[in-house]
Amino acid sequence: MGNTLLILAAGMGSRYGGLKQIDPVGPSGEVMLDYSVFDAVAAGFDEVVFVIRRDFEKEFREKVVSRYERVVRVQVVFQEREDLPGGLAVPSDREKPWGTGHAIWAARHAITQPFLAINADDFYGRSAFESMGACLRDQGGNGLHLSLVAYAVNNTLSEFGTVSRGVCRQNADGSLASVEEYSGIEKAEDGIRGMDSQGITRPLAPETLVSMNFWGFSPAVFPRLEELFLEFLKGGGLEAPKSEFYIPSAVSALIDSGASQVRVLSSTDHWLGVTYREDRASVAEALSRLAQAGTYPTPLWSVSE
Repeated sequence: MGNTLLILAAGMGSRYGGLKQIDPVGPSGEVMLDYSVFDAVAAGFDEVVFVIRRDFEKEFREKVVSRYERVVRVQVVFQEREDLPGGLAVPSDREKPWGTGHAIWAARHAITQPFLAINADDFYGRSAFESMGACLRDQGGNGLHLSLVAYAVNNTLSEFGTVSRGVCRQNADGSLASVEEYSGIEKAEDGIRGMDSQGITRPLAPETLVSMNFWGFSPAVFPRLEELFLEFLKGGGLEAPKSEFYIPSAVSALIDSGASQVRVLSSTDHWLGVTYREDRASVAEALSRLAQAGTYPTPLWSVSE
């Protein structure tokens, strides 16, 4: 049994204004996805599953899937607002699907082995894929297993504005106790600070671990997600036009119920992402340095040719 990389890409079209505008940032024209797939394959992942919207399937297959089919098995599944459990119907005023938890649940029929779920437009670094790949292989496919690669908050900041991050709290045994969303995180003269979920600004030590949506699961998570998603919908989420079923909330519910612990792995790599337009130049420079150091070949495979 291998490992699957699940890439949440349903928001790519709306965030970028169309797939044609996915910005090359690598020294040979690579995009963020290229590095994630490259690192996953190098870490032993043998399958990639993309979750997308059906309305840009043709362009996605032509411009994205075709880049990777020569090196790894690829599947495409769809996140659709009509895909609901329990025979529920979509309200007429609902325009979008139901968030990251729903996106992962959308892949339930495609994935049969341990998997890693990530964002489509982030750079996570090689060590994250290596540690998560080993963790998934150790856990095997039986039972409910959850894991997370977390980053030091100091390695996830932007020089050009504030960011939001999920601040991780750990139990005495190192497992995940909770993830709390902090907003407005920035580096000031007196250190890093951010606003917690109650609106209180608090200091954050540079080594504070935060979630960047790098989650490991066994396939047993799918029926659990369905239960939680149905509970979310019946609890008011169905009627709220913009409500979203987020994966950190689902994981927190599994922790609180005692259904599973979450193993926390840490990465020493710098997370890279284009939160602000000005971030692009620094991301491109960082990727160029990694290529010059020999961490990555350029181009990666032939995906950028």
